[in-house]
Amino acid sequence: MVPVMATESKTQPRRYAPFGTAVEAPNAAAGLYLVATPIGNLGDITLRALEVLAGADVIACEDTRVTRKLTERYGIATPLTPYHEHNAAQARPKLLARLAEGQAIALVSDAGTPLVSDPGYKLVRAVSEAGHSVFALPGPSAVLAALSVAALPTDRFFFEGFLPPKHVARQKRIATLANIPATLVLFESGSRIAATLADLAGGLGGRAAAICREMTKLHEEVRRGNLAALAREYTDGAETRGEFVIVIAPPADDEDKASDLDDLLLRALTRVSVKEAVGEVAIATGRPRREVYQRALALARDADRDSK
Repeated sequence: MVPVMATESKTQPRRYAPFGTAVEAPNAAAGLYLVATPIGNLGDITLRALEVLAGADVIACEDTRVTRKLTERYGIATPLTPYHEHNAAQARPKLLARLAEGQAIALVSDAGTPLVSDPGYKLVRAVSEAGHSVFALPGPSAVLAALSVAALPTDRFFFEGFLPPKHVARQKRIATLANIPATLVLFESGSRIAATLADLAGGLGGRAAAICREMTKLHEEVRRGNLAALAREYTDGAETRGEFVIVIAPPADDEDKASDLDDLLLRALTRVSVKEAVGEVAIATGRPRREVYQRALALARDADRDSK
């Protein structure tokens, strides 16, 4: 659908200050604009996003207090209106009425790309069904930022979002994720990160993972290791303040699993007894202790034979 210019509801071009000096923003064409906003560092906003936010008739946002920090930073005076999961049913018809009048609406989330782990898709569906234009303004994404620094495969990934908060439900959901042949990406809060990692280690074994905390913010931190080791770090007191993205390697094929098991056992056997090595590796990999023990004995026999 070709975008049309808004009707007389439009004012003269608005002003904004992308570099500290005010410039004019052209009136945005009628339609819904899905505007990605910074996940932490306000400098990550795109020039096009600033122009549309300044040129729109209204900005629909999860939390006006959060979005106001961004608009004030860049001198944007566009009115803000709340649109979130608790008021969506009441707010959606009002936004559709604005679009019918030829207005331009910018939709933003508190951080990142709208519709990723938020209810905005219902608005997009309603706007599309009503025959109005929808435009995507790509930009910051916590999912892609975490994937880029995790040092894990990125050719195929599965975004899960938040796992269930309750222990049993979380374990069941992890079990359904175990065989997905892709890198997993999850969100988690600081209050649940230790418990979630413990359940992930129990359900997915010793997969490689990266824990990305406070991405793009002052205290950004990335921890890499296997799930069991990372779970211990957070149980032992690693910093839990902030927002987390968990990135987990895909399941290994049978050949890789056998190779990983042997490698872990051989390294453990250089430090501890067979019994202790079996215990460590069984926890790290999630493999049955009997299977790990049998493999440890075979490796020990091979080592004795090679030494003779």
